[in-house]
Amino acid sequence: MSMAPRLDLRQSQSLVMTPQLRQAIKLLQSSNLEVTAFVEEELERNPLLERDERVLPGPDSGHRVDTAPAMTEGPDSHAAAVSETLPSEAAGPLDAEWDNVYDAGGGYESPYGRGGRADFGEDLSGVEDLAAAGRSLREHLGEQVRIAFQSPQERLIAAQLLALVDPAGRLPVEDAQIAAVLGCEEAAVAAVRGRMQRFDPTGMFCRNLAECLAVQLAERNRLDPAMQALLDHLDLVARRDRAALMAVCGVDAEDLADMLAELRRLDPKPGASFDHAPAPALVPDVLMRRAPDGGWLLELNPDTLPRVLVNRGFHARCQVGARNKEEKAFLAERLQSANWLLKSLEQRANTILKVASEIVRRQDGFFRHGVEYLRPLILRDVAEEVQMHESTVSRVTANKYISTPRGTFELKYFFTTAIAGTMGGESHSAEAVRHRIRGMIEAEDAEAVLSDDAIVERLRQEGVDIARRTVAKYREALRIPSSVQRKREKAVPA
Repeated sequence: MSMAPRLDLRQSQSLVMTPQLRQAIKLLQSSNLEVTAFVEEELERNPLLERDERVLPGPDSGHRVDTAPAMTEGPDSHAAAVSETLPSEAAGPLDAEWDNVYDAGGGYESPYGRGGRADFGEDLSGVEDLAAAGRSLREHLGEQVRIAFQSPQERLIAAQLLALVDPAGRLPVEDAQIAAVLGCEEAAVAAVRGRMQRFDPTGMFCRNLAECLAVQLAERNRLDPAMQALLDHLDLVARRDRAALMAVCGVDAEDLADMLAELRRLDPKPGASFDHAPAPALVPDVLMRRAPDGGWLLELNPDTLPRVLVNRGFHARCQVGARNKEEKAFLAERLQSANWLLKSLEQRANTILKVASEIVRRQDGFFRHGVEYLRPLILRDVAEEVQMHESTVSRVTANKYISTPRGTFELKYFFTTAIAGTMGGESHSAEAVRHRIRGMIEAEDAEAVLSDDAIVERLRQEGVDIARRTVAKYREALRIPSSVQRKREKAVPA
């Protein structure tokens, strides 16, 4: 083997992504808000870019989507489809219905999400109250500590408890551990903790959910032996075993219903109402409205669409005043970067509109009649029609939302797997089948609770070829209990 140096020539092929191509791909899969932030950075970095202050086209402009002739709209058609205004998502008929459900771990989920306060009453604050920045949880509790405790020892213990409490308001550390760290009596820690549990919001600094609920019930003078027994068996509440709950609590069905209703009015995570940043408003990337002739008009949201121009006059003046090659090279690079950004933004806008238009064309029945008419759709179907790669369609539909007369949806919502029809019939959308399963269970009779097998049989009669395990998976995804749990719950009057 020769160890002398030598020169070899090799030829190979490789795919290299230029910085401009990576930028275009990044812009394509980003939402309008993310693109706006990127453009703001480019405006600061590139002196040849400036904002486009020209007046936008009027509201009558838009990309028209030609669909198949509309079916005769029955009474289930959306009334807002004929309106020129776009209603909010909350006003649509497809909003999910939230139920008060106890999970298996004893945690409670209110209609307003985990940790939210469900007992609002009729007092609704004004819009200005929502925008006001409130105090943090620790500031709120710290002020009460300064008022409630005077001795240095009590304030030291309270400060330690305040440092250990989690954002939900729970403090699972035992009093003995805290006393050992602080070098004080366990009884002193227990006394301070007991007083702090009555702070506002009530139920803070508790070790577990049962203790948190017990403190709130005691504050309302509702912690009787029957209610304490109910708190000791939250696992039965999670399983909705009302017969067993009546036995351990020693109450009848009516009293148990009142006790469960009282429990639902409590706050399982009292600290979660503080330090909670409001959810950002969902800004749609594409706006959709009904055309006068019954079709659909699509346009990109002008409020979030970044609009920039290349200041060629400024570039020409700088070019004349350039004194050396470095300055001329810098201007050339900035001009190329600005032109590429404009080209990328224009290509992104055209691609989003093209893909959204094809989705609307294929899901026309959904927009006119509801989720039951949602058709199976995969990325390949749209990609072949718009003559793009599937990866491009996937990037376009990621983090993009469309505002429709039926609400605001992510573009990926309209891509659902197909469930075969019986006897070689037309396939069905998985989302539409889930909607049908929910409707069947909501309409079931208390004396004839539908099992998963019964649901399978009904769906097959309607032309849907589906397996029992698929029905069970969809039911669990919808957070619907099994037929055994529903039968047990409906056997005892609420």
